[in-house]
Amino acid sequence: MVLVEGDVIKQVGSALAIPAGYQVIDLGGATLLPGLIDCHTHITSQPTDYYEDIFRRSPIDYAVIAHLYAKRTLDAGFTTVRDVGAGEYLDIALKRAIDKGSIPGPRMVPAGLPLSSTGGHGDLTGFSPYVKIEGVSAVADGVDQVRKAVRQNVKFGADVIKVLAGGGVLSEEEHVGGPQYTQAELDAIVDEAGMWGRKVAAHAHGAEPIKRAIRAGVASVEHASLIDDEGIRLAKERGTYLVMDIYNDDYILAEYSRMGYPEKIMAKERVVGRTQRENFRKAAQAGVKLAFGTDAGVYPHGTNAKQFAKEVEWGLTPIQAIQTATVNAADLLGWSGKVGVVASGAFADLIAVSGDPLKDISELERVKFVMKAGEIVKR
Repeated sequence: MVLVEGDVIKQVGSALAIPAGYQVIDLGGATLLPGLIDCHTHITSQPTDYYEDIFRRSPIDYAVIAHLYAKRTLDAGFTTVRDVGAGEYLDIALKRAIDKGSIPGPRMVPAGLPLSSTGGHGDLTGFSPYVKIEGVSAVADGVDQVRKAVRQNVKFGADVIKVLAGGGVLSEEEHVGGPQYTQAELDAIVDEAGMWGRKVAAHAHGAEPIKRAIRAGVASVEHASLIDDEGIRLAKERGTYLVMDIYNDDYILAEYSRMGYPEKIMAKERVVGRTQRENFRKAAQAGVKLAFGTDAGVYPHGTNAKQFAKEVEWGLTPIQAIQTATVNAADLLGWSGKVGVVASGAFADLIAVSGDPLKDISELERVKFVMKAGEIVKR
C-alpha cells in the first residue's frame, strides 16, 4: 500500500490504515514500480527526413509538436527525463509549460544549447560556407568562450550543461571517435558549471574524448561507444556515470537510409553500434556506474523502454536494468530519494505493469498505469 498526499508519498507499507477521505486505487495483481527516468532524451524533436529537418523546418515547427512527444514519453512510464540539448532553448520552454500544468509531460532537467566547437558535432558541417543556421547549439572555442556559453545557458534556465566533447554519428563532421575540445576547455566547462551549481553531461564516442571528459570531472559520459580499458578504469575510480544508448542502433540501421541520411553518416553508425554494446558489457562487468539513457528523439518518443531488453541482453540482470532507470538515474540527477523510489517523502511518481518485469523485462514496454506527482495520467 502506498499513501499519497498532494504530490508526494506519505507512507509505504503492507498493512496501512487508510485515512478517511482517501481515494482507493486497486491495481490488483499488477507490479508497482517508481516512475522511470531517461537521462538522455531530445524530447522536442524527432527526425523524419535529413535535408527537410535541417533546411525546411524552423524551431517553431518543432515547438508546436513537442508537447506530443512529452505526452508519449509520460504515457510510456517515464515520469522524469534529462533532456540533453535542444535548439533555441525549446526544452526549457517545454519544461516550464509542464511545470505550470499547461501541458502533460515528464519532469525535465533541460540542457538548453549544447556546447560545440567550431566544425564539431553541434556545428553545421558538410555544406557551403554561405549556409548558416543559428540557435541549434552554442558554438564556442577557447576557455573564455566556453565559460561564457555555460553562463548563457544558465541565464536562460539550463539545469544541466551538455558539452559535445568529441565527434558524433548523425552529423557530417569527419571523425566519430575524435576529440573536439581540449582538456583545458573541458576543465573550464566543468569548473564554470560547478560554480553555478550545474553538473555536466559530455557527449563522447571516442576513447580520447571520453577520458578527457572524465578527467575534467563531468557527471556522465553520453554514448561512450569506443571507451577503452583505461576509460573504464577512470570512470570507475572517479564515479563517473556512463549513459550508453544501446538500443537505437537497431532503429537507425533499419530506418535512417529511407530518411535520406548520407552514407557518410550511416558508415559511422556501423562502426559504433556493435562496439558500443560490447563495451557496455565490459563496463557493467567492471562495476562502472550505469544510468539509463536512450537518445529518444533519434528514435520515436514513447518507445524508450525498448532499451531495457538490450541492457539485459548485454550483461545486466533485470533488476540491474531497472535500477539504471530508477535509483542510478536519480543519483546522477542529484535527486536521490525524490525520484526513482517508492518511499516516504519521494514524489508520487508511480507506474504499474501487468506482469513481472524480473521475469520478462519487456513488460516495461507495456506500462498500464502512470501517476506523476499524485495525479493519474494513464489508467
